[in-house]
Amino acid sequence: MYNSISFNVLEEFAGISSNLVKGLEKLKQIEPVMVGETPKHSVWKRDKVKLFRYTRNTPPGISTPILIVYALVNRNDMMDLQEDRSFIRNLQADGADIYILDWGYASPEDKYFTMDEYINGYINDAVDEIRKQSGQQKITVMGVCQGGTFSVIYAALHPEKIKNLITLVTPVDFSPSGNMLSRWAKDLDVDALVDSHGIVPGEFLNAGFEKLKPMLKTSKYISILNSLDQEEQLLNFLRMEKWIADSPHQAGDCFRQFVKDLYQQNKLIKGTLVVGDKCVNLADITMPLLNIYAEQDHLVPPQASIPLNELVGSTDKSVINFSGGHIGVFVGSKSQKELAPGIAAWLKERDN
Repeated sequence: MYNSISFNVLEEFAGISSNLVKGLEKLKQIEPVMVGETPKHSVWKRDKVKLFRYTRNTPPGISTPILIVYALVNRNDMMDLQEDRSFIRNLQADGADIYILDWGYASPEDKYFTMDEYINGYINDAVDEIRKQSGQQKITVMGVCQGGTFSVIYAALHPEKIKNLITLVTPVDFSPSGNMLSRWAKDLDVDALVDSHGIVPGEFLNAGFEKLKPMLKTSKYISILNSLDQEEQLLNFLRMEKWIADSPHQAGDCFRQFVKDLYQQNKLIKGTLVVGDKCVNLADITMPLLNIYAEQDHLVPPQASIPLNELVGSTDKSVINFSGGHIGVFVGSKSQKELAPGIAAWLKERDN
């Protein structure tokens, strides 16, 4: 019996080795993968931050331009991962005129930047640039994750410039402790981290995110090991890994404020958050609101997003539950068919 088991184990390892050899041969034949390839051009730049406009070959079917504000963590290429899994392409195909902020890469000289620099500085300047270029007095702001939180704060401070506010997997209530990210952030000695590093290394954050679901990475690599002979699946995997690995450092004081004021003290929904010299009052958000959360989101659970609709002053407000996880909202097969078209339809109803 022992010999039989030993033979089976050896046979299994031989199969794995054979798959690895085939996989390595396949990898040698694959050109470097690219992400974020939908055509766009830079229309404004300040410091490291750039504003891009996605190129259209036809006039937009939605007259109000959209500014997408992504999180400082990771890169906005997640919105445009590949041609057949691109939120940007899908939204553009439905008539949207899209701009997107590229935060660039923080370096040591940025360590004293606070949320004020990002929100009342870069976001406000980008909004004004789009208003100037488009001739529109108000634009649509679409915020994603942390970028959604920034967009909510911006809309409360500058409601006169915003026609519509769309939030995607956006935390506003940081009190729920049922997810590991919230527990981690609440117990983090952020002062010690920022004071010792100045800027927060992207590798540190990536390591933290991996530990939220420690077996996810293992299961992912096991899955791809069994699919090394399937080129399209392998390319999808490589694009995702490229995006994950591209993790910018974080400006220290902004990270400090985000963790302490929001995760640890939940000031946004308490009405005590101060950005610049103004207190942020969510009731000052009066424009139409579309708030989309992901049902299986392990980073921003539904209970962190849903309360926004109860706190804003808008009368035209919707909250939508999208089946999937934090990233699946943008790259899942269901997303390609439903998310962008649904948002475009919502915008067209308010495009007057």
